Amino acid sequence: MRALQLVSDRNLKIVDMPEPEAPGAGEVMVEIGAVALNHIDVWGWRGMAFARRKLPLVVGAEAAGTVVEVGPGVEDLKPGQKVAIYGAQTCGECRACREGRDNLCENVGGIHGFHLDGFARERMVTKARLCVPVPDDVTMMDAACAPITFGTVQHMLFDNAKLEDGETVLVQAGGSGIGTAAIRMAKAVGATVITTVGSDEKAEKARALGAEHVINYNTERFEGVVRKLTKKRGVDVVFEHTGVDTWQGSLFSLKRGGRLVTCGSTTGITAEINLMQLFQQQYRIFGSFGCAIHNLSESLAKMDEGVLPVIDTAITLDRIEEGLARLESRKVFGKIVMTMG
Repeated sequence: MRALQLVSDRNLKIVDMPEPEAPGAGEVMVEIGAVALNHIDVWGWRGMAFARRKLPLVVGAEAAGTVVEVGPGVEDLKPGQKVAIYGAQTCGECRACREGRDNLCENVGGIHGFHLDGFARERMVTKARLCVPVPDDVTMMDAACAPITFGTVQHMLFDNAKLEDGETVLVQAGGSGIGTAAIRMAKAVGATVITTVGSDEKAEKARALGAEHVINYNTERFEGVVRKLTKKRGVDVVFEHTGVDTWQGSLFSLKRGGRLVTCGSTTGITAEINLMQLFQQQYRIFGSFGCAIHNLSESLAKMDEGVLPVIDTAITLDRIEEGLARLESRKVFGKIVMTMG
């Protein structure tokens, strides 16, 4: 079968790999239909690896496919069923896993596409409990955006920040994959959305998604605009994932008692914080990594209701470097999804 391997920094090759063995107890074989690209793929491509990574490595951290074979004891999945696949090899047995907090697994075996062989291959065997059924009317390309893109936003906005109808949220980098998802998911619950983007072209697209206020961070100080828009009150929630470049402005944009939730640091990993500001304004800051398996089900249900990911570009397997370069350049608006056919 064909697979896409990273053999060295910025060197991807389509290779032939042995077919996977038949699924064992509690496992399923999945034919991969679509793989969504993420910054974790760019990091791996650049050589920004954790210690456990060994090359060559099959890439791809977010995917959906079709069950083609089930192993003994698997009763809730059937051949022919579309599934979205959870991207981390969790143990399923520790307290966090038992309580449905899979992204806090105490014995996680790694993340597919970064520590473990990823999803950019024609077929793979995985644990049935890591596969979430996809509603019939949700396409394979949309479903591929559930495990990281929609799942991460679902966990950030609703498990952690607990965004509600009538509140105002500042979505940083609204043209990114998770940024576009955050705009749509926030609008779906009745929130008012302020978002930042890097160009006037992206601003038009963000408004088309429903954002009430769009700020070009290259021409305006977003925190000043936010304070003006909210009559110096500040926003209820900041959806932060860019890091150092926006950190101080994001805190300044919060109202007293506001919540900031962050899942990324693409502009740097070290930021300062004014402790007096933190406790006097009674900010609540949440670090959020990935999502729980139940967030995939919630995300797919929202897709089934019409809250869909924004697809910037669809590519085929042989155009992966083009897709990664586009993602790295930040010219993308929404998601880049690779089909395996």
